[in-house]
Amino acid sequence: MKPKEIVFCALFAALMGVGANIAPLLTIGGVPVTLQLLFAILAGGLLGSRLGALSMFAYLFIGLAGAPIFAQFKGGLGSFISPTFGYIISFIFVAYIVGKFFERKQSWISYAGAGFLAITVNYIIGTNYMYFAYVYWVEAPAGFSYALAWSWMVAYLPLDIGVTILSIILIPRLQKAVKYKPIGKRLA
Repeated sequence: MKPKEIVFCALFAALMGVGANIAPLLTIGGVPVTLQLLFAILAGGLLGSRLGALSMFAYLFIGLAGAPIFAQFKGGLGSFISPTFGYIISFIFVAYIVGKFFERKQSWISYAGAGFLAITVNYIIGTNYMYFAYVYWVEAPAGFSYALAWSWMVAYLPLDIGVTILSIILIPRLQKAVKYKPIGKRLA
């Protein structure tokens, strides 16, 4: 890995910590409103699949090691049983998927596909993890069901769609601004 790549990975790990805590401490169904999806998509689009996923893994590792960089300034191994930990895991896959799309095909249709596949992966991994965490590890709210867990996500959908559109517009512009192409797009 080149020094510039290490710096970009560290930058996106740090941005995830900021994105986890920059929004007001608003939660819906126990899931805090954050800007992490934005930074996960940007990491994949700007760094490529391998480095984007690596930066998200670094964020996860730093948080599990105890740094209070998860949403609501939480961290440590206890985060593993948190209902929202699945969303953190999903960011690794989100960055990887978006990176693959941006490495392979440079078109707005491909970018949009990457963004909306990223939301889908984020919701599937995160919401299923949340459901199982509430059922097996922490006390579920009264009347909790699988359908209720998914219904909570409806409130996030407009924000996540907006964040996704913003990120797919920003990625090509940021690539030009910093003169950096993901690993998959460089010839040398």
